[in-house]
Amino acid sequence: MKIRAHAESHIVELDDGSHWQIFPGDLAATLSWKPETDLHLEPSGDRVSSHVLVNAADRTRVRVIAAGESWPAGEVKKVLKGD
Repeated sequence: MKIRAHAESHIVELDDGSHWQIFPGDLAATLSWKPETDLHLEPSGDRVSSHVLVNAADRTRVRVIAAGESWPAGEVKKVLKGD
């Protein structure tokens, strides 16, 4: 899948029409994304996110949830603190 829009740093729209909210701790990994970046959506076994977007070029993984959903606050704080 390719990026259709990434106007807001924490939301990405893919060419299939889906919108994903990027985990706050993973935003830095998205700075190099360009419209031609090839991404793969995979289910996540993570306690914080439902899916991951994987950059096909360098295999970096970014945790995401569907746009409009809420992050599990307690889990996000634990992950960001490194607990």
